[in-house]
Amino acid sequence: MKANAEERQKTAVLAELGEQETKTRLDLLCEVGKKVGSVSQLVKLVKQITQMTQRTLNASASSVLLFDDEERELLFEVAEGQAGKLLKQVRLSAQSGVAGWVARNCKPIVVNDVTKDPRFNKSVDEITTFVTKSIICAPLVFHRKIIGVIEVLNKLDGSDFSEQDLDTLVSVASTTAMSLENARLHQIALDAYKSTIKALAETIDAKDPYTRGHSQRVTEYTVMAATSLSFLPEEIEVLEYAGILHDIGKIGVADSILNKTESLTAEEWAVMRRHPLIGANMLREIPFLEKARKLILHHHERHDGSGYPHGLKGEDIPIGARILAVADAFDTMTTDRSYRDALGTGCAISELHRYAGTQFCPIAVEAFVSGFRTNAESLSFSSTREPQVMINKR
Repeated sequence: MKANAEERQKTAVLAELGEQETKTRLDLLCEVGKKVGSVSQLVKLVKQITQMTQRTLNASASSVLLFDDEERELLFEVAEGQAGKLLKQVRLSAQSGVAGWVARNCKPIVVNDVTKDPRFNKSVDEITTFVTKSIICAPLVFHRKIIGVIEVLNKLDGSDFSEQDLDTLVSVASTTAMSLENARLHQIALDAYKSTIKALAETIDAKDPYTRGHSQRVTEYTVMAATSLSFLPEEIEVLEYAGILHDIGKIGVADSILNKTESLTAEEWAVMRRHPLIGANMLREIPFLEKARKLILHHHERHDGSGYPHGLKGEDIPIGARILAVADAFDTMTTDRSYRDALGTGCAISELHRYAGTQFCPIAVEAFVSGFRTNAESLSFSSTREPQVMINKR
């Protein structure tokens, strides 16, 4: 009777452990699904999925290799573990190794003792000094086309990989392949969209020969300042769109006003001040640009509340718009305009400091100046003119 009771208790414990492991694996697949929906950047997406898979399978290393169809090679897109950095430099022939076999045959595999498997290629271990003992590997397939493989190496506790481990990896591989392809297509569409946007911005700049290249310079200045404030990549991407398109509303302003060499009349100023609102309205139906649209709408607001179109004050103005305002003003001051000559960079920076707290946000000014002093030489254009001419900024 005692033996039966102990056996039942052991069975119950094993069942509980099995349920826990199953739940852990289901949690992994659920989390992978969430990442697919929330991350558009390919490398970041794959890195997150790989890290979660490695943790769940209690392994010491993992990697995703993408297949180069032209070169017939596998490249480490993401490599987690002690040899990760070295692996990023390695290219593997698809004709050798366990990963190569999986890519060629489009089948998953478990190898729990690589020393007994002739498919194992020890050259990678020789490069990294990592010792591979066991490996599970699954193909990344999308629409019957191999795009890469995902592999996990060496159980931390020294045990063998199981068929259940392989089933988990195969499920992850299926989702990863789909997300990689979606991310690739998204990036292609994004690149095409950016090109269209830049072409549109160049059209706006071309309305005034004095402002040619203005949008691109403002974009670089804005990103430079945001980087000094440690903005996240996705926040910087929003600023890029806002910088490129900040003056798109000027398409609704007559050339006679934009190119006027004399002071604008009150009526002309009223028209000019409408361009942020015009630009924001033009982008209203593009959900992708909603965050950038808000920055475009408010990039002429002033820290003391005297700006337009809504007279926002201080921190009520989005930080991105405050940075954009500084970048826009700096480029305006340091380039020739129809109504005055350019200021030198030193004088322009003095003007930014002079009006920090009234026209400009002090935080944005400091971020811009810090970023400019650190990165001026790496800009794609020259910003070194030093004439000392006072301004009449429009």
